[in-house]
Amino acid sequence: MSPEKAQAYWKENIAMILKLLVVWFVVSFGCGILFINELNAIEISGVKLGYWFAQQGAIYVFVILIFVYVKAMTGIDEKYGVHE
Repeated sequence: MSPEKAQAYWKENIAMILKLLVVWFVVSFGCGILFINELNAIEISGVKLGYWFAQQGAIYVFVILIFVYVKAMTGIDEKYGVHE
């Protein structure tokens, strides 16, 4: 792989990781701490949404982010010809 192509690969890789980290931060810190009072105004099955995000929702989002990362990296790897 040429140095220019390798640099473009890593640039795209890091950009995708940063986007996923922003989602992770918003869900874990934002929904679990910063916006908890606003989210607690909403109840689902008797459970306040802010509490649910802090205890369960963030975990579900993290697992979803793992699958999004795998799918995105597969696409990036194939784009740059470094897939397995």
